[in-house]
Amino acid sequence: QGQLVESGGASVEAGQSLKLTCTASGLHFSEVCMAWIRQAPGKEREGVALSSKDGGTTYAESMKFRVIISRDDAKNTLYLQMNNLRPEDTATYYCAADFHRRYCNRNSWRASEYDTWGQGTQVTVSS
Repeated sequence: QGQLVESGGASVEAGQSLKLTCTASGLHFSEVCMAWIRQAPGKEREGVALSSKDGGTTYAESMKFRVIISRDDAKNTLYLQMNNLRPEDTATYYCAADFHRRYCNRNSWRASEYDTWGQGTQVTVSS
């Protein structure tokens, strides 16, 4: 059975950077829409960045210009480079795959669109 495994979360100070990694095993996500989605305590899950099968990317306004999503299909790995982190970025970050969609679209910002999830990795940003 396929799974996604995130890593790279840590406790950092505001202004620092982190790179999250999502590695897939038992499944191939080269043909599907992938996303990084986060959930802060007491809040709903929200999309951070999307990556389509052709490499096209889209970013949430709150993270735009501070994050870069990338994928290495040969390694079955998805990345999220986060820069200039802020305390409000504190959350659990999830990697998710939508195996019903090759190209992400406006619906891809909804967590309910994704059928495969990792366990999450915690990012804590202190001021």
